[in-house]
Amino acid sequence: MEGIEDPTAMDLLTIGNVREGSRWLWAHCFTLYVISACACTLLYFEYENVARMRTEQVQRFPTRPSNFTVVVRGIPWSSIESYSESVGKFFSNYYASSYISHQIVYRFGAVQQLMEDAEKMYKVMTTVPVMATIPDKQCCEPNAERCGLCGAGAGSNSFKKVDGGSTFANRNVNDELREKECEAALVFFRSRFDALVVSQTIQSADPMLWVTELAPEPLDVFWQNLCVPYNLLWIRKISVFIASIVFSVLFLLPTTFVQGLTKIQYLQNAFPFLRRVSDRSYINLITGYLPSLVLTVFLTIVPPLMMLFSTLEGRVSRSTRKRSACVKVLIFMFWNVYFSNILSGSWIERMGKLTVTSPKDLATLLAELIPRQASFFMTYVMTSGWSGLTFELLQPVPLVGNWLFKCVLMKEDDFVRPMTFSFHTEVTRVLLFGLLGFTFCILAPLILPFLLVYFCFAFLVYRNQIMNVYYVKYQTDGSYWTLAHNATIFSLILTQVVAGILFGMKKSSTASTCTIPLIICTALFNVFCKNRFLPLFKNRAAQEAIEMDRDDEKSGKLQELVEKLPKAYNQFELCGDEMQLPPKEDDDKHSDKPKKSGSSSSSSSSNGLEELEIVQQENLPGT
Repeated sequence: MEGIEDPTAMDLLTIGNVREGSRWLWAHCFTLYVISACACTLLYFEYENVARMRTEQVQRFPTRPSNFTVVVRGIPWSSIESYSESVGKFFSNYYASSYISHQIVYRFGAVQQLMEDAEKMYKVMTTVPVMATIPDKQCCEPNAERCGLCGAGAGSNSFKKVDGGSTFANRNVNDELREKECEAALVFFRSRFDALVVSQTIQSADPMLWVTELAPEPLDVFWQNLCVPYNLLWIRKISVFIASIVFSVLFLLPTTFVQGLTKIQYLQNAFPFLRRVSDRSYINLITGYLPSLVLTVFLTIVPPLMMLFSTLEGRVSRSTRKRSACVKVLIFMFWNVYFSNILSGSWIERMGKLTVTSPKDLATLLAELIPRQASFFMTYVMTSGWSGLTFELLQPVPLVGNWLFKCVLMKEDDFVRPMTFSFHTEVTRVLLFGLLGFTFCILAPLILPFLLVYFCFAFLVYRNQIMNVYYVKYQTDGSYWTLAHNATIFSLILTQVVAGILFGMKKSSTASTCTIPLIICTALFNVFCKNRFLPLFKNRAAQEAIEMDRDDEKSGKLQELVEKLPKAYNQFELCGDEMQLPPKEDDDKHSDKPKKSGSSSSSSSSNGLEELEIVQQENLPGT
């Protein structure tokens, strides 16, 4: 490996200014131990705290319909019976004591069409009194199977048969529904424990059939992906993985362009016209602020694209789809913003003569180059971090759009519908700045004041936005903490590896050797946290489910919950709500008093849906 030449004035404020064999390297090593110990301690207590709040969240709202509901995918096709009949027959046979009913999932694009057809059929039947009469009840007779139109039993007719005309209309409606069925369903059980057992067991000798998992909240269900055949998901995931790699490779072009702007002096021999630019008075603006601004603009396309990739993977809930997008964006940021900028900058400095033949060469190169990129990342923190918080607080696009929409166009509706918090955009930015803080804390500590200012204002801004601005449609229950924990552990280990190699390059073999136990202890700490807390984020405790079932059975609430359960997951109502603005909150929702469970917004609302509204008011900021 060749050394880096032409040190800049920034080296005076980095570890590069420390002489080889200097005793001051022990101060850096001691600081590394203190930072690692403090970080691991805080990670442990926060992991424990989030896991506790996650458990309390389940106990706090015991009547969530998702606790009693299981998503079933991979329903085998049969030429004799429909998907709905297959589901009812299967669960009635193997779970007769706990199975209540089910709701088949219909193709997402056909939901509105089915609602319109049903309305037209209703009007036809009302205008022909000779052939049909309107029944007193708007729902069907209760049965083990559910009707997707009204929420009652699908085994009975969707409309009461009064004569031949009504029978003919009912047959057309049922045939239309069968054609729109997907190989997925929501199955309801009598207790939380029954649903938990079904969701965590294999239902068939063929693992691609009758695949089960606990259902998300009603407003969290992503109905469009429930219609994706389960046996095609692995193809989609592989395609998305390949597309993500291709996009990351293509993004090296703007990354290299950004580093070219910061190192114009190294490109003057290859591009002579740049010498005239270097003599201008605005050269500091081009090499200083402009590169980070260009990179920030290019990065705006990353979150929407990764959200599209996560949608194509077939996630059945909006929360898991957004979390998957968050993971993709985070990996992309770590590679293209951090590593690619460092490596491409070195490649430009050496004019394409950079060679990396082993992981040791890569680690040594990072140890040399990271301190030299401190000035670029300080500018990036101000451009993406400070400016990003300003835009987040002001919301300029909705602000100007609503002003034009209401004051100029004189319309009563809002310009944009209430938005949910962009976890895949904001969480990744915070974790990226955490990576910068850890890796530069002992190599180039001048960046720390910029990061400190960002984190202080970010806490205030995000807290205000989540509590007062964004629309809370569903709960994540602290599922993003595992991602934050893993990213922090990665940042810690990377910092320790780079520092150990740099100590060795500075002829301090003892300090370099002392980093090895630190790396091992950090890795063991991560394994301990995964064994101690991670199962609470992946599964639910059977003990708590049984105790909650017993308490509800003793108090007589269990039967009431079971009766209201099928109304919570009405695909036609929920999909219709997705096309409209969320209902405006009443004044009492902003008061300090919690909403009473008895005050329902409509007679058809279930107890579980009422709880979702309560969760929106009493959202846990920490989760």
